[in-house]
Amino acid sequence: MSVQSHLSELEKRHRAVERELEVARRQPATPDVALSELKRKKLQLKDEITRLRQQVDAPLAASSLH
Repeated sequence: MSVQSHLSELEKRHRAVERELEVARRQPATPDVALSELKRKKLQLKDEITRLRQQVDAPLAASSLH
């Protein structure tokens, strides 16, 4: 799997967790622990997306300096 396709897959999963979190927030019976778990998943995905974007952008930035 290329970095770009992996990045796209992570972004898709991030959007899905975001939608799931919004639905859970609207449900008064949703336990706080469930909301916390969804928030944690969303943050982990965001961190991984950021890390991959930096990996992709770093070689591009370095090559533009030369």
